Amino acid sequence: MMKHIEIAIAEIGHQEEPKGSNWGAHVQKYLKSVGIAFPASWCMAFVYWCVTEAYGKTPMIKNGGVLKQWNSIPAQYKVKYPKPGDIFIMNFGKGLGHTGFIERLEEGANGTIVHTIEGNATTINGSREGIEVCRKNTRRLSDFVGFIRL
Repeated sequence: MMKHIEIAIAEIGHQEEPKGSNWGAHVQKYLKSVGIAFPASWCMAFVYWCVTEAYGKTPMIKNGGVLKQWNSIPAQYKVKYPKPGDIFIMNFGKGLGHTGFIERLEEGANGTIVHTIEGNATTINGSREGIEVCRKNTRRLSDFVGFIRL
């Protein structure tokens, strides 16, 4: 297994404190990794933290913005079809995005189901915003704009 995925798995269950605040000890370390010192959406900060914890260096920019990351990453790191370990990018319009890691892919009767590990997520209602690091198995390939392979 890839080191950044092992690190992400070890973070599963860490939550915001208090819930719904985009803050708390674990969230603060993710946000700090991208230079943010206030409560903010933290899914990209979580991804960036995991990658830099695993490898030290990354071609990713030090930024908490999902779409800014996608638009800034060199083209050689962008792929159309994911593999485990890739970073997924979602675009909800109006500058809103979401990201996390591809853990595995599963072929199902209705297409490929994408199993992910995500920060600032929830398994409860499918919302873009959440309170924890969690696994999700409700994603489909059509949910994503693209993938980053480091």
